[in-house]
Amino acid sequence: MDSNIIIKALKYAKDSQGWSHNFAVKGDEINEANYSESIEWLNGKDNAGVSIVVDEPQISWSDLQPFITQAEEYYTSIAHKPIRAKAYPSIQEQLDMMYHDQVDGTTTWKDAIAKVKADNPKAE
Repeated sequence: MDSNIIIKALKYAKDSQGWSHNFAVKGDEINEANYSESIEWLNGKDNAGVSIVVDEPQISWSDLQPFITQAEEYYTSIAHKPIRAKAYPSIQEQLDMMYHDQVDGTTTWKDAIAKVKADNPKAE
């Protein structure tokens, strides 16, 4: 599983459960088999400013599952945004379309934006 999903899930879990510990994620792909080696649980810093690593995980893989689902839903809900951003005409082009729509009584800008939105719908 992509580490971004795990990071988001751990942040959801931390917020939900009020942990005082922090965490660091090692690696790009995390799954049940490598979970305990891929997450470093941190509890502040020592006098030298080095993070204190805690051996006991704050949450088990199985208890993390609802937060993973929540993180996956979040990323699914925003997946359309970068695709749409690339598909939209530049701001300069949009302003030119708006100007000509006002002058010529056309709907070029609204049509262009509607097409991008229709071609790249939000996730259900």
